[in-house]
Order: sequence, then structure tokens, then C-alpha cells
Amino acid sequence: MNEGDIILTPILQADDTAKNRPALILRELPPFQDLLVCGISTQIHQAVRGFDEVIASTDIDFLGSGLVTDSVVRLGFLAVLPRRRIAGTIGKVSAERHERLLRRLSSYLLANVEKTSTP
Repeated sequence: MNEGDIILTPILQADDTAKNRPALILRELPPFQDLLVCGISTQIHQAVRGFDEVIASTDIDFLGSGLVTDSVVRLGFLAVLPRRRIAGTIGKVSAERHERLLRRLSSYLLANVEKTSTP
């Protein structure tokens, strides 16, 4: 498993049951190589404009993603998972999309830091 891979992992649902769902590996984290992932959903209407990213069937990297329909990468749905919780890898996104998502998340996390930090 590598950064940029789309995996299947049990994700807790609203009814407190776990169901295998796709997620994107954003980063491997030290010291135990746990994985920072974000959920992927087919609920396109839930995409946050300018934050989340839709992977459409017309996108160049869609075929290699392993997804079966247009889906939204939800940067607001983050989790840190141990590797043993991963059911498998179904595909991957392009290096460009992966980098774009990391930059978008980083920019969001750093927004207004200068205003709120104290010297």
C-alpha cells in the first residue's frame, strides 16, 4: 500500500455498523506507519466546493482508481488507520490529484494560523 492508493477499509456508518468503504491514502505517519486516509463517497451532492474533489468517470485517472461510479474524495472525513485495518487496495489516483489534495488540506489547516498564533 502506497500514498495515493484507494483502499477498502471498514468505516463506521451512521447506524454504528462498520461497512467496507473506499478511502484514499494521503500519508503514511510515523512511527508505526499508520495511514492517514480520507473517505470516498458516491454522494456527490455532499462535496464541499473548493475543498473536496470529485473523481468523475471522464477523468484520466478514473479507470485506474478502481471506483465504479463518480465519487467524491471527502477531505473533511479523515481517519488514521493501522495497516491491519485495510481490507485491500482497489486502485490509485494520479500523482497530480494526490498532490493537489495534500496541498488543499495543508492550506486549509494552515489558514489563519498567523492570526491566531502568539509570539
